Amino acid sequence: MSPAPSPVWEALWPDESATQAFATQLAQALQTWPGGRDGCIELRGNLGTGKTTLVRHLLRAAGVQGRIKSPTYAVVEPHQAGSGEAAWPIWHFDFYRFNDPQEWEDAGFRDIFAGPGLKLMEWPEKVAGQLPPPDWAIALEAIDEHQRRVRISAGTPRGQGWLQSWQQGAADAG
Repeated sequence: MSPAPSPVWEALWPDESATQAFATQLAQALQTWPGGRDGCIELRGNLGTGKTTLVRHLLRAAGVQGRIKSPTYAVVEPHQAGSGEAAWPIWHFDFYRFNDPQEWEDAGFRDIFAGPGLKLMEWPEKVAGQLPPPDWAIALEAIDEHQRRVRISAGTPRGQGWLQSWQQGAADAG
């Protein structure tokens, strides 16, 4: 009998190439997991921990073409991953500049969250109480200039299924 999967997944990324490898695997998985193309993923961590870097690698791996801008000033950047029949929307939010959770409602984001597409959210704590529960919360912590500790927890039954699948894939690879 195999051990029950942990409610969290943790790893140490020694450098940005490890972040990129993770993002590539995640982009592939999201396209096959149930509800992966419509999931909600929170990215947590202090300034400079690599949240935007992770998103850029994920978007590129998902097939987003062209320039990928940080939504720090725009708050949200819409992207189209893939092409043709395989195309799917990805929304990258950065709530860093929000001072009041009500700004989320005032900005009309409820409609985006009710619609299709993957939602990637930086600084979700700035809009506490407004967001749906995240399928995954990815917490990044800087160990030094290059290394990052990553911790993934699931916030929904769908996210728990993803986490079990992720852990099984990591066990198979290891």
